[in-house]
Amino acid sequence: MSELVDARGLLCPLPVLRLRKRMSLLKSGEEITLLADDPAAVIDVPHFCSEAGHNLLHSSEEDGAQRYVLRKA
Repeated sequence: MSELVDARGLLCPLPVLRLRKRMSLLKSGEEITLLADDPAAVIDVPHFCSEAGHNLLHSSEEDGAQRYVLRKA
């Protein structure tokens, strides 16, 4: 089971800031899941991955929120 960051109810830039903080504790290759319902996350999360070199493995809709699964670079 990968790490989980539940950022539902938080607005930009807090979901990505929480994600970045938790990812800093992971080793390269480890996975983390982010739950976010901020509409800007659809843009912010892929942009964060692109800038930092992380892999966005999967994204899906779940109970009114987006679920993002990432692998640390």
